Amino acid sequence: MNLTDQTVLITGGAGFIGSNLVHLLHAQRPDCRLVVLDRLTYAGNPANLEPWLSSGDVILERIDLADQAAVHDCLQKHRPSAVFHLAAENHVDRSISGPRPFIDSNIIGTYVLLEECRALWSGQPGRLLHVSTDEVFGSLGDSGAFTESTPYDPSSPYSASKAASDHLVRAWNRTFGLDVVLTNCSNNFGPRQYPEKLIPVIIRNICDHKPLPVYGDGSNVRDWLFVDDHCHALLAAMERGQTARSYNVGTRNEWSNLRLVEHLCDRVDAHLGRTDSSRRLITFVTDRPGHDHRYAIDPTRIHTELGWSPRYAFEEALDLTVQWYLQNA
Repeated sequence: MNLTDQTVLITGGAGFIGSNLVHLLHAQRPDCRLVVLDRLTYAGNPANLEPWLSSGDVILERIDLADQAAVHDCLQKHRPSAVFHLAAENHVDRSISGPRPFIDSNIIGTYVLLEECRALWSGQPGRLLHVSTDEVFGSLGDSGAFTESTPYDPSSPYSASKAASDHLVRAWNRTFGLDVVLTNCSNNFGPRQYPEKLIPVIIRNICDHKPLPVYGDGSNVRDWLFVDDHCHALLAAMERGQTARSYNVGTRNEWSNLRLVEHLCDRVDAHLGRTDSSRRLITFVTDRPGHDHRYAIDPTRIHTELGWSPRYAFEEALDLTVQWYLQNA
């Protein structure tokens, strides 16, 4: 599907990945008509969509995805032919302390969106790209990587709700013929991320001389993906991905939590011109329940089938991220 001159709907488009996708689409596909559907909870910020929100180049609809009547009216009003589905509750710690919002948003919300897309696109072209996570696959040992055929084995209420949404998307393709593509990404970082995730928390706390919390002994490993690279992968999957196909998005860039925090200390200290190392602020805290040991993505399929590869070296992307947070405290 070529997005040129199409109406494109981005659910969760005022959040972290969604707003970065809006920025990319505005630059790469300027003829698109962009509509953002977002509930604007704590992690959604209209300022992420500027300057295009003020100019009218981006339309923002403040809607709860689980409100089927409101979603119906939105889709019938704007009639998008492409939907990027990013709206989700996605913080593991929040899902442990209160799972219900994850059920409502990630499962019920996805069901509502699928039904309303099915109604809208009856007899006409339309495609939905469902953006998911590597956490649906569970935990890896010290070797190996997730592929698209890795069995699902979610550990947290968050990852279980995302796994359920993935299954719904596939079922709506097999049962109703809805044109869908799925992606499962590794840990994202970059500008506009709400400061509850590891990298923005550490940057902020270094600036404020506050303790740098690290779960357990810091040995948990994650594969880190720059958000701009992720958004280019989403665009490739929407435009060139095969119907009902899933694509894992990662960069083979694994860091233990402790090693990453230590590295961030050195990078932020350098940006701030500090000589007293912030590593002294590292504080080990009680590990969270069901904490997966290691995630790693094998991105071979998206490399070979869609020609996607990351554009940024990790150090360059990390420096851009640090600079953004220092400038947008």
